[in-house]
Amino acid sequence: MVQIPTNPENLLIELPKAVALYVTPEQFAALAAANRDLRLERTAKGELIVNPPTGWETGKLNATISGELYLWWRNAGEPGKGFDSSTAFVLPNDAIRSPDVSWVSQECWQVLTPEPKGTFANICPDFVVELRSSSDALKTLQEKMREYIDSGAKLGWLIDPQQRRVEIYRPNSAVEVLENLAELLGEGVLPGFVLNLRRVWD
Repeated sequence: MVQIPTNPENLLIELPKAVALYVTPEQFAALAAANRDLRLERTAKGELIVNPPTGWETGKLNATISGELYLWWRNAGEPGKGFDSSTAFVLPNDAIRSPDVSWVSQECWQVLTPEPKGTFANICPDFVVELRSSSDALKTLQEKMREYIDSGAKLGWLIDPQQRRVEIYRPNSAVEVLENLAELLGEGVLPGFVLNLRRVWD
C-alpha cells in the first residue's frame, strides 16, 4: 500500500530509461497546465516525454532562428502564424509535439475552431525546425522530423550545429543532407525566407 503525505512537498522520482510513463491527451493537458515551466511532449503511443531546459547556447540559437522567421513574417506582410519552442501541437496521430520553431499558413490556421486556438492546436505546422543540442540523440530527432512530414508538414529543417549539418525534409522526397551551408531557403513554403546559417554556426 502506498501512503501519500497529507501535506506533500515537491517529490522527485527518477525513472530508468527502460521505464516509460503513459498518459492520455486529457492527462497530458492537465500535466502541462500544472507544469508550465517544463517542456512536455507526448508520443503517438501516449508516452510522456519531459525535455530538460536548454543550455544557454541552444537557447541563443533558438532565439536567433525564431527572430529570423519573425523578421521574414513582418516583412512579408505577416502571413500565417509563427511559433516558438513553447508551443505544442496535436498531430493527426495523437502525438503532442513542440518544434523548436514552427509556422502555420493562414489557410490552415483559419480552419481551426476558436476552442483549439486557446489550447493545443489540432494541426501540424506547415514548417518546422528542430535544433539539435549536445544532449539530443540524432535518431530521435530524425524520427520526429519524419513524424512531422507524415503528419502534413511541407518543409522541415533538422539543424545540427555541432556537425554544421542540415537535414532537409520534404513530402514524398528523400532527406537532403548538406554540410557547411551558408544559408537555408524557405522554398515555396516560406517564399523569400532566408536563414543565414553563419549566425548559427558561429
